[in-house]
Amino acid sequence: MNNPGALLGKDSSLFVDLYELTMAQSYLENGMSANATFSLFVRSSKVTRSYLVFAGLAEIIDYILAYSFHQETIEYLKSTNLFNNKFLAYLENFRFTGTIRSMREGAIFFYDEPIMEVEAPIIEAQILETLILNLIHHQTLIATKAARCISAANKKSLSDFSLRRSHGIDAGMKSARSSFLVGFDTTSNVLAGKTYGIPLSGTMAHSYVSSFQNEIDAFRTYAQDNPTNTVLLIDTYHVATGAKIATIVGKEMESRGQKLKAVRIDSGDLASLSSIVRYILDDADLQYVQIIASGGLDEYQISDLVDKECPIDVFGIGTRLGISEDMPSLDMVYKLVNYNNRDIKKSSEGKEYLSGKKQVFRVLDENGNMSQDIIGSHNELAPRNSTPLLEERVDEGNIVAALPDLETIRGYFIHEFSTLDAKYKLLEKASKYPVSVSNELKLLQNTRP
Repeated sequence: MNNPGALLGKDSSLFVDLYELTMAQSYLENGMSANATFSLFVRSSKVTRSYLVFAGLAEIIDYILAYSFHQETIEYLKSTNLFNNKFLAYLENFRFTGTIRSMREGAIFFYDEPIMEVEAPIIEAQILETLILNLIHHQTLIATKAARCISAANKKSLSDFSLRRSHGIDAGMKSARSSFLVGFDTTSNVLAGKTYGIPLSGTMAHSYVSSFQNEIDAFRTYAQDNPTNTVLLIDTYHVATGAKIATIVGKEMESRGQKLKAVRIDSGDLASLSSIVRYILDDADLQYVQIIASGGLDEYQISDLVDKECPIDVFGIGTRLGISEDMPSLDMVYKLVNYNNRDIKKSSEGKEYLSGKKQVFRVLDENGNMSQDIIGSHNELAPRNSTPLLEERVDEGNIVAALPDLETIRGYFIHEFSTLDAKYKLLEKASKYPVSVSNELKLLQNTRP
């Protein structure tokens, strides 16, 4: 199991919006049991990212395959007086029996492209809506934000420091996983380290330094107690002074056959301060000691510091990553596109979408780089030099093949990202990646909703 999660227990089936269940009861009462296809995509009504990264597939499949209503949950639903005995009896034997087609986790995708399609009896597919949106939305949001940080860092190391201000424990876990998935090197989240196998990193807090009478006493004590992972926070009082004291401790460590690993700057003008600190460290012949920068960073600040060629080795990214501060949500939706072999679409202003079951074809150029995407009908022939991105993950309620582990997903994303031209990765005024609709799918749009 990729992630046991906080909710994979006997009550996880209640992680739904109420209307999923009231609609399901109505479907049952009216004998509506035909197959329905729901498409998961991000609407282009709010375009603020030039690309997106699909994350959360492994977890959602784990949840779906384990999804069932236990007796206690049935009793609770009965106590609400909203559901009849027939529907409650139906839920007692509920399990997902349908099909899931999706892109690979770690795939780069674009607005209006389906990243997942769920086909099942309409009650089964409908009930899963809230769960799918919740689990995929947050992880995709954070993975995309983290990927932008990776691009801005230009191969410098990144660490996830977002846990303390994430919107809850579950969000903190998902942020650590999603950022590692796209190339972050470490996390400060110890539980994420245990759960996902992500390497850990950490320094010290200002409270530790200020709890000692003198800064040098704090540094010496910490180095003695953490000799293999000594990272000193040098901005509690005065950065240059803190750096000089760190060199004293660093030389003392050398005399014991140890090494000072890094110093961290968490405030101030990181560009000028990192240069001052690098000079102080190098002057003490401590060229191997790294400089970690943190404090209100995201891709924009990182890009500026990298452009200035600041001697920063590691960026610690916290709040602005964990809540995706500049873009805290995506307009991700889960829409019915086919029911009982009838293609369906919504035509209300601003919320239109393509009807019918679909496929996304990716065309590569002669160098193997991403050239364009084509949204087509699910059963049409692939255009020349293209690859279909939606693959079957679950069939008749059973997983088709074991899902890749996090390291494999990470490797896949890194390769995918290398094939996306730099003009699409720009933080400002990025080019728009070409996405078109196939002629066959266009013809299907004549279907009435």
